[in-house]
Formats: sequence, C-alpha cells, structure tokens
Amino acid sequence: MLIPPAALLLDFGGVLVDSPRPQTPAPPALVERLHTLTGRAVPVEAIVRDITAGARRFARWRDETSQDEGPLEVTHDRIWDEFITTGWPAAARAAVRREATSLTYAWAWGDGWAVREGIAEALRAAAAGGIPMVVVSNAISGAAHRDFLASAGLRPLFAAEFYSDEVGIRKPNPELAWRAAEAAGVPIGKCWFVGDTVDRDIACARRAGAGAAILMRSSRTARARTVRELVPDVVVDDGYGLLDLLRRAGLT
Repeated sequence: MLIPPAALLLDFGGVLVDSPRPQTPAPPALVERLHTLTGRAVPVEAIVRDITAGARRFARWRDETSQDEGPLEVTHDRIWDEFITTGWPAAARAAVRREATSLTYAWAWGDGWAVREGIAEALRAAAAGGIPMVVVSNAISGAAHRDFLASAGLRPLFAAEFYSDEVGIRKPNPELAWRAAEAAGVPIGKCWFVGDTVDRDIACARRAGAGAAILMRSSRTARARTVRELVPDVVVDDGYGLLDLLRRAGLT
C-alpha cells in the first residue's frame, strides 16, 4: 500500500504529455530560420545533417549524465556550440549563440504533443482533493513546456514548475525533487514522484527520499537505461492508472 500523497511531483514528457515518434530532429522551419540567421553561410543540407547528428550526440550525453549522482544541465548556448554548430564559420556560430534561447524553444516544441490519456482527470481529481502538484522535468526549453501546459488549460493546476534548463540541474539529481517538494510545502517523504524512466525519474525519487516512486509507462520507458537495483513502487499505463491509485488512496 502506498502512503496517501500530500503532493504529486510529475514529469512532463511521458507523464503529462505524449511525444509521438518519430519526430524529425531538423524541422524545416527551424532549418530555414538557421539558414537565414547565419546569412546563408551554412547550406541547408549541412544544417539538416548537423542538427540530426547533434541530436544524437546530445541524446548520448543525456544518457551518460543520467548515470551521475548529481548531474548538471547544459545551457542553451552550449547545446548549439558543443553539439550542433561545431564546424560552422565563426560568424555563423556567434549568430546562433545570440539567439540560442529562442532557437532552443523552437527545437524543443513538439507539434505532436498531446496530453496523455487520463492525465487531465487525474490532475483535476488531485486538485479537488487539495493535493498540490509540481512539474519536475528535464527540459531543453522549460518555456516551451510551460506554454504547452497553458494552451492545454492545465498550467493553473500546478503550484510550481521546475525545468532543468531553468534551474541548471538534471534528474536524477535529487535537488530537483527537493526544490519541488519545498515549493509544494510538503516534506519529500510525503510526496509521490511520477515519471516514465527508471534511470532518471525513479532514481531521482529514490535519492531524494520520495514517499513513493511511480513509473508511468511511455514510449521512452523501454528505451531508457534500466538499473537493476531501482524498482518503482507501482507501474501504471497512463493517467487513468494514476487516477486509480489516487482513488485507492482515498483521495478522490
């Protein structure tokens, strides 16, 4: 039996929102924007190639840092400088650095984002039960996540939102969970932490001392690195599964 939650700490991608695959790593609008921004000094085909390769390198970096005890987040300008534009002319690289934050927003935004099934119902049930909720997400653009939640009508339900690019630390760094619990005004030991990956979310929950570590399956769950000693308290399939847990805890 899980302890009844005094707060919910929830991941964004894979928990609140579905991100269907495959998505192109080099959206045409972003490619054209970069082509113009750099004064057409970098050919379109080179931009597509470098964004695609950079996305793979950045994904490997994220996987590697998830094995650290307290990983830090990379800044927007470093994402472009270190993973994408390394071979571009100096003037083109400088132009990208100046616009790094808005470019990262455009790169992060998912045209196919959709609220996961049952999540709206679960969040509203928790809110009706007086349970504060906080977003705890690794993100290259928290601003994009905030705007999506606002457009979906869900943002007012959250007491706070913590995104790695804004606070400079990444899950499984437990500091993210501790800050979220503090924002909710609840001891971390009375929080449910809900995420879709073992190596980042469940690891973060365990290191932080969360009251419960709940794994919500997503398209990323099976692809993420497994850690034998990390086992979630409960596994659910979607927001309806989370809603059922809340009901069984007597909170809805």
